[in-house]
Amino acid sequence: MRNILAIVDRELRAYFVSPVAYVVLTIFVLLSGVFFQMIITQMIRMAQVIALQSQRFGGPPQPIDMPGQISQQYFGTLSVILLFMLPMITMALFSEEKKRGTIELLLTVPVTDLQVVLGKFLSAVAFYGIMLTTTLVPVSILFLYGDPAWGPLLNSYLGLFLYGVGLLALGLFISTLSDNQIVSGVMSFGLILLLWMVDVLGQSTSTLTRAVMTHLSILTHLGDFMNGVLATSNVVFYLSMTFLGLFLTFRSIDSMRWRG
Repeated sequence: MRNILAIVDRELRAYFVSPVAYVVLTIFVLLSGVFFQMIITQMIRMAQVIALQSQRFGGPPQPIDMPGQISQQYFGTLSVILLFMLPMITMALFSEEKKRGTIELLLTVPVTDLQVVLGKFLSAVAFYGIMLTTTLVPVSILFLYGDPAWGPLLNSYLGLFLYGVGLLALGLFISTLSDNQIVSGVMSFGLILLLWMVDVLGQSTSTLTRAVMTHLSILTHLGDFMNGVLATSNVVFYLSMTFLGLFLTFRSIDSMRWRG
């Protein structure tokens, strides 16, 4: 465990020594804040339209769960922003080591391949946790001016966390395939985009194939979390995706050791 924590500390320091961490955090905070404001503005306009229609027809205004709809749209938007941000977190974890030639040193120190993989993965998860923590600022506004339900909010955060962790594990594997971090980032983005669109691509196929591809879509499972549905199958899906990514990373690192 001490070796894993040492690698986590090393990687987190590497994040914040380079401008990558500050650029990613700044862009993420800026985009999430701008879209949150846009969502609130849109919801206010919609409420005003509903109120005018109610006055015109002489009926009571239709009740709207304003905090619930705002939070649902906000978390959905965050999932799209993360589509671009997550590859930037993982793209250099192994590719930069290979480019600098320090991967050989890392593989010869008294740590196991599993410890190396877990250390780098947990550092990426920790940085991702910092990113999600920044979203508490706009979400807190909902509590200042409304009374949102805690359950759906926590469920959305859980879904977004598992979603990100699974994609980080896949991005970690992609990072082992190239010594160029830009190439790794593009490949990770392409894979994430494919997992996003797999259900759309399966619409024109047979019923069985469509059902399989819909199940493989990360968007389908995340949508259940956003709708307040906490299903074991969705949790297992993201945990399985995380395990797959870590397993492939471990095997890729193991092959490097044998080739080296």
